[in-house]
Parts: sequence; C-alpha cells; structure tokens
Amino acid sequence: MTAATDTDLNVLIVDDEAPARARLRSLLDELPNVRISGEAATGEEAIELALSGSPDVLLLDVRMPGMDGIEAARHLAQLNKPPAVIFTTAYDEYAINAFDAHAIGYLLKPIRKEKLEAALTRAAQLSRPQIQKLTAARPAEPRTHVAARHRESLKLIPLEEVIYFLADQKYTTVRHSRARI
Repeated sequence: MTAATDTDLNVLIVDDEAPARARLRSLLDELPNVRISGEAATGEEAIELALSGSPDVLLLDVRMPGMDGIEAARHLAQLNKPPAVIFTTAYDEYAINAFDAHAIGYLLKPIRKEKLEAALTRAAQLSRPQIQKLTAARPAEPRTHVAARHRESLKLIPLEEVIYFLADQKYTTVRHSRARI
C-alpha cells in the first residue's frame, strides 16, 4: 500500500476471528485510497479504538463474544462524529438489526473484493463526519412548510397552520387549519 493521504478512508477492522481480520486486511491492501487504522477483536475494543483513532469506517462483525457488533454500532452512533459502519458477517438474519443500528452496508462472508470496494465507496460518499462537516459549515434554515402528497400532487402547508400529524401504519395524515391531507 502507498503512503497515506488526507483523502484516504481510515478503516477499522473488527472481528473476533484472526483469519477473518487477515482476509479483510488483505482485501483492503488491494484497494486504493484506503488506510487500515487498526484492528479489534471485540465490540469493546472497537469502541475504544474508534474513540482514540477516529476511523471513517468500521468493518464490523455481528457475532462476537461480549458486546456484539450491533450493540457496538449503537454506541458508536451516539458519538459526535460517528464512523460509518459496514457489517461483515456470515449471518444474513441480522441485517434488519444492523440497519436499525445505522449501518450503511451489510456484507456476507466470504467477502468479495468488488462488494467491499462498492461498500467503501458508498461509505466515502455518505460518511457521517463528512455530512456533519457540511451541515456545520452552513447553518440550517428553519423549516417553514411541510410538503404533503395529496392524490397526484404535492401541497405545501405552512407549519403555523399544522394542528397535528396522525400516523396510521404506512400513512401520515396532516391536519391543518384549512383542511386535512
């Protein structure tokens, strides 16, 4: 691998199995603009290294002794600048929980280089620290309207006219002073 640059994606590998970490390390060494910032074998170690090293992305196994990857991801999501999380696992049944924990990717073992590269490309585009930097640089304008789909059109409703929102299964109704959409 070449020398690290400011544009490199810093990746932390987290897996309780040394061969799995070695495989990920080998795949990452083949990819441009990627730097391995460390390795961890448990969820607890992952959090410690994430706090001290500020990785951009974690490649995180789901099933590990002690704190599993899902719980570690939930803790990491609470950080001011949380890293992007890509789960790397042999189990497909944890995917929903993984995305509930704010994962941006879910790769099944054995991991192929092309899939890993695609997930890291998404992580580089969507990394939470980058998004936070962009939004911090430009203060958010306060929202003045809510956009609501009504039949085949989109209606803008001023916030001061909204009385309440009613969620019912997959639909939300907006009750406002002029009508109900």
